[in-house]
Amino acid sequence: MGHHHEKNETNHEHQKKNHHETEVDTYFSDNKIHIPETEKTGFSFRKLWAFTGPGFLMSIAYLDPGNIESDLQSGTIAKNKLLWILLGATILGLVMQTLATKLGVVTGLHLAEMCYRQYKKLPRLLVWIMIEIAVIGSDMQEVIGTGISIYLLSMKVVPLWAGCLITIVDTFTFLFLDKYGLRKLEFFFGLLIAVMAVTFGYQYVVSAPDQVDILKGMFYPWCEDCDSGAILQAVGIVGAVIMPHNLYLHSALVKSRDIDRTKPEKIKEAKFYYLIESSIALLCSFIINVFVVSVFAYGLFETTNSELLDQCDARGIDATDVFTGPPDEYVSADLYKGGFFLGCTFGMASLYIWAVGILAAGQSSTMTGTYAGQFTMEGFLNLKWARWKRVLFTRTIAIVPTFLTAFYSNIEDLTGLNDILNAVMSVQLPFAVLPTIAFTSNKNIMGEFVNGIVVKIVSILLSVVVVSINIFFVVSTVSEQNLPAGAIAAIGVVGFFYLLFCLYLVIHLIASMSETVAKIPIIQKYVYVEADHTLSLNI
Repeated sequence: MGHHHEKNETNHEHQKKNHHETEVDTYFSDNKIHIPETEKTGFSFRKLWAFTGPGFLMSIAYLDPGNIESDLQSGTIAKNKLLWILLGATILGLVMQTLATKLGVVTGLHLAEMCYRQYKKLPRLLVWIMIEIAVIGSDMQEVIGTGISIYLLSMKVVPLWAGCLITIVDTFTFLFLDKYGLRKLEFFFGLLIAVMAVTFGYQYVVSAPDQVDILKGMFYPWCEDCDSGAILQAVGIVGAVIMPHNLYLHSALVKSRDIDRTKPEKIKEAKFYYLIESSIALLCSFIINVFVVSVFAYGLFETTNSELLDQCDARGIDATDVFTGPPDEYVSADLYKGGFFLGCTFGMASLYIWAVGILAAGQSSTMTGTYAGQFTMEGFLNLKWARWKRVLFTRTIAIVPTFLTAFYSNIEDLTGLNDILNAVMSVQLPFAVLPTIAFTSNKNIMGEFVNGIVVKIVSILLSVVVVSINIFFVVSTVSEQNLPAGAIAAIGVVGFFYLLFCLYLVIHLIASMSETVAKIPIIQKYVYVEADHTLSLNI
């Protein structure tokens, strides 16, 4: 017994030493936030306040310009009938985010660091590339969204590509805010969320939509008289809401709190407060999303281009170059047209307020996206670079395609791009969801905090639903594009390998849940990496 105890101690010291070595200068490793001790047991607001932060940073991905655009399109196409899908997707998001926080809190490692230790080399690199694509895709949406808002605010004076450049520069400026401490940074993000709540809430109050209809849309899970456009929109909502890189981000952010991981009760406490905090944050993001859907459901549902142009003329706004579609066709909405619709319907103030909201959405999500890119990169590649190099490198990867896109295209093309990017994001989802479920269901990694049978079943069912929805979404997006046969064949080949890789990750997931499967020689050779409870880096 004594011998075993000694072995454990040396293991623990080994873990400490290793942990110290692998603790890269991430933005919070040297200034973790202290959790106050309270006299009384039970719920403590002081503790909740200390844990508040990561969830709100995570919820920003639910409010990025891609989501706002998908909201206003779903309102325009299907009125309030798709709100229940938004609600469902947000709850699904909460379940996945909670698993990600659990991983971070229990192991002290974030999802990317865990992938580095638990996947063989080739699959690990493939997962990293997929997540990097997701980061680039969402970054493009965010930077372009911000570019559009600057274009609107400057009344079309600042061209799109210049707007994108401004975004890139000021992102760097803001990112150095964390030099002043993590709390100030979190407060700044909170401020941006408040700006969105106020700006989009203002539109909601001004347009005063039918409240009963909105509630019915949330809790009546059916879409009457909906065409294929509405179904695609519904799928797009799921793709836009749940962001793959967000699981990587959230599992890393929870490490910023000083939790004594040797004591199970402290881990339980952290999980409890993080759950409350994430729920509050996602409730806020859900309400803001509902504001956007219902404003556009109220004003743009089945409105023709000519009707809108008449409204604009009445206000003396020249929007002939905005609503260019055939006069008797319904308006196809996007961030840009949305701003003009608000301006023409409720006055110019609304247009500017809308643009400020989009600016806040774009700025905040670009920054959290940069963090996500930074964490995934240093986790997957085990990088030990200076911080500014990492930010510069991850930024450049994401920015170059965005800038070129903005430079060579006009406002109309960019909106079509948003749908394609949503499709790209949803395709990357399995590469965040499957590892999260696999690691949190692995007894060797999680110890007593391993997922229970209910969580396992629910999370697997959710993944199946999400992955099937995404396959449907991609197939329909591709079939809409009228591509030449060669391109379709190429997509088919890529799709085949994609599904093959998903299958590989599913086998890894099953091996993580069942020790019998994990012990099969072929799986040991190609799929499963044994986790020792120290999770030290064997390099």
